[in-house]
Amino acid sequence: MIIVNRGDFWYNANMELRQSLFWDTDVKNIDMKKNAQYVIERVLDFGNDKEVKWLWDFYGKKMLKSVVVKSRCLRPRTKTLWTLILKK
Repeated sequence: MIIVNRGDFWYNANMELRQSLFWDTDVKNIDMKKNAQYVIERVLDFGNDKEVKWLWDFYGKKMLKSVVVKSRCLRPRTKTLWTLILKK
């Protein structure tokens, strides 16, 4: 486990990704930095509360907003929801 300090809090940088979120690839081959958009899109579309919380802590609001705005893969309902959440 890697613990990272990000401002005022610490978090686990190594989240165990569920294979069911990434049905088209082996989760062991996913690089959290290189494949950030892919990871963010899948977790926002199909992740649970714990995974979304980790995503928010790991990538930050600015990165999530950037991915949501430019994504062509997010389901329309997901994109609308996250656009509203990240608006503030």
